[in-house]
Amino acid sequence: MTGPLVASLELGGTKCIASLARDGKIIRSDRVPTGQMPTEALGALLDTLTAWAEETPFEAIGVASFGPIGLEPAREDFGCILKTPKKGWSDFDVLGAVKARFDLPTGFDTDVGAAALAEGLWGVSTRCRTHAYLTIGTGVGLGLVIDGKVHHGALHPEAGHVRVRRVEGDDFAGACPFHGDCLEGLISGPALIARSGGPVHDLPADNILWDRMAQELGEFMAMLFLTTAVERVVLGGGVVLGRPMMLPRVQTATAALLGGYLQGATPAQLQQRIRYAALGADAGPLGGAALALAALQAEPRHAAPAA
Repeated sequence: MTGPLVASLELGGTKCIASLARDGKIIRSDRVPTGQMPTEALGALLDTLTAWAEETPFEAIGVASFGPIGLEPAREDFGCILKTPKKGWSDFDVLGAVKARFDLPTGFDTDVGAAALAEGLWGVSTRCRTHAYLTIGTGVGLGLVIDGKVHHGALHPEAGHVRVRRVEGDDFAGACPFHGDCLEGLISGPALIARSGGPVHDLPADNILWDRMAQELGEFMAMLFLTTAVERVVLGGGVVLGRPMMLPRVQTATAALLGGYLQGATPAQLQQRIRYAALGADAGPLGGAALALAALQAEPRHAAPAA
């Protein structure tokens, strides 16, 4: 391994992970539950990084956080968690807390944006100029990478809250507290639990919910290809990873909904353009590592121990 050693903090929906990585490989990691108050959860992870830095100094830090988060440097909420149902996390200054402990280049972005970046560096989206990562777990999130950079505008993408056409005969009201039957309200883990009345892992492969989910995902994929012309979309998250029957269903549904309109979107071509994430459970921690590398490239520094 010849690349720089970097630290990663992944703040996820259910757990927070600190890790060290080099050349796209996780070297060591530690985790705490997100349910703790942010000062406790983040403080514990920063203590872990401090101990690791005393043993082996790292060169930069990347923070991959659940959203919504402030990503506009000119705004007062830059580096902060915005309004969230997670108790105690709203308005918490994540980036400020990290910088107060470490004087190192620090990258900050959404967990799904960071995962998209990692898939472009070390996963299934290498050699793609434009690619996206759609995670389906506790929530539904989209990260979009263009020319090696995670895309933001006034905010980061919140594509999990778009509405899709409903499958005929499906009258589920939706599980999203804001929008009811948006994409997240239909296909996230909590939505599937509400729809089925039990744990997602208990649903057999032939359950009708998987067919409905594939149709709803196909609707979203078609919109994504039509509006962004993205080269590849990678699916990740605990709801879909480990369920090989879902990918061909989504590819088939997307092709049918596009109706032969787009060049490069035949059923055979979509088998290459819609793929499962290659990094699996490491996508989040390696996303933080990818953000750290980007920060280091923007602000080269020598490795330093904790301040």
